[in-house]
Amino acid sequence: MKRRWLRITQVVLLIYVLLGIALHYFQDKLLFHPVKLPENHSFNFSQPFKEINLRVNAAKSISIIQFTVPDSACKGVVLYFHGNKNNIERYAGYAGYFTKNNYEVWMIDYPGFGKSTGDRTEQALYHDAKLFYELARSRFSKDSIVIYGKSIGTGVASYLASVRDARQLILETPFTNMYSLMANYAFMYPVSWISKYHLPTDDYLEHVKVPVTIIHGEKDEIIPFKFSRRLKAKYPSINLVSIEKGKHNDLDEYPEFHNTIKAQLSK
Repeated sequence: MKRRWLRITQVVLLIYVLLGIALHYFQDKLLFHPVKLPENHSFNFSQPFKEINLRVNAAKSISIIQFTVPDSACKGVVLYFHGNKNNIERYAGYAGYFTKNNYEVWMIDYPGFGKSTGDRTEQALYHDAKLFYELARSRFSKDSIVIYGKSIGTGVASYLASVRDARQLILETPFTNMYSLMANYAFMYPVSWISKYHLPTDDYLEHVKVPVTIIHGEKDEIIPFKFSRRLKAKYPSINLVSIEKGKHNDLDEYPEFHNTIKAQLSK
């Protein structure tokens, strides 16, 4: 009997270790689901846009789409950091929510997404975000720039707002940090040892000096609403807009979402 239990224990430990190793080495595939596009791919969007391919070096370029509004009506620009799936084409439909309020929307693809190339690391995401911001500053004043993050993009957006000036920061379905989010799914592992990404939104918000608005669905099945409650508890000045029946990818189906965007861009 003792030998049997010893063997079962050994098998369980082996499975535990193997799953932990897999979680470490394959987490990029778990966290990011990019769709690459060929360099000659032609974008086709339903509203005016400009395509920018920012060459960083021989091995790295950044793909940016600028959804434009007439110069006579333009109030500023929204720097949009999207979620973890596909590429800009998946998120282009959101641009109209901002352009109808007379803000240009610039979307950036992370390394390996769309036409963007280069290695994807946390530091690479931050580096690209700062280049993205500098491109915007060449046309817009800092008080005309709104930084917006959706899902995994909230970590990058929060970092940028902590090191660069802007008008405001808007976070859609944020997490406190990647360690906590991973622990929500893999609570049995020491995720801070395993994770290649930290993205500490909660720490970055301490250094954000502009108004912060969070929009989060209370029925979010991917990034639970509890993370936004924690951010609000830590930083009471945050404007937390909860959508009672909202899930992770359907917030734009609710009037609260559109009313919030309109209200923030009208300030």
